[in-house]
Amino acid sequence: MVGLKEKLKKHVWPSLQAKFGVKNVWAAPRLWGVVVNAGLGRMVVQSGKPEDVIKRLSQELAVITGQKPVPTKAKKAIAAFKTRQGMTLGLKVTLHGQRMYDFLDRVINTALPRTRDFRGLSESCVDGEGNLNVGIKDHTVFPEASADAAHTFGLQLTAVVKGSNKERSLEFFKLMGFPIKAKSVK
Repeated sequence: MVGLKEKLKKHVWPSLQAKFGVKNVWAAPRLWGVVVNAGLGRMVVQSGKPEDVIKRLSQELAVITGQKPVPTKAKKAIAAFKTRQGMTLGLKVTLHGQRMYDFLDRVINTALPRTRDFRGLSESCVDGEGNLNVGIKDHTVFPEASADAAHTFGLQLTAVVKGSNKERSLEFFKLMGFPIKAKSVK
């Protein structure tokens, strides 16, 4: 099996150069990093021991991504949501290099196909800057995650691309293997 990095070098970048008429390979879209966020707000607020919940979910996210997550704190208190300033409400991991390619390979080939009722990503997942934003409702679609987890949580993943726009990024992600379905004309 060819790794994602090798696929980019041998197939994706040359075909992007040919399609868009780019002479320099460095002008083609490039992955800068992948940011994985997990919002834990409701689980932390409703839990009797929020430290235990944060620790357990942090370990789950570390197993999935291969890197220890950073806790994200509330910037201000909101009484309606029962949050206080400085309370940990989420976890964030920023992946670069080989970990990024390994994680994206697992997302493309394992996690997305295992997602319930998955029929492909819409073109609106790519924003105007060319970044791909995907929400995964259940973290147990990753084989590394424990299926007997008492708390399941969702993930939001953003693949940040440098030197691109929406059109080039769509083609880039399709060539990488992301299952992006064509826009349906009504």
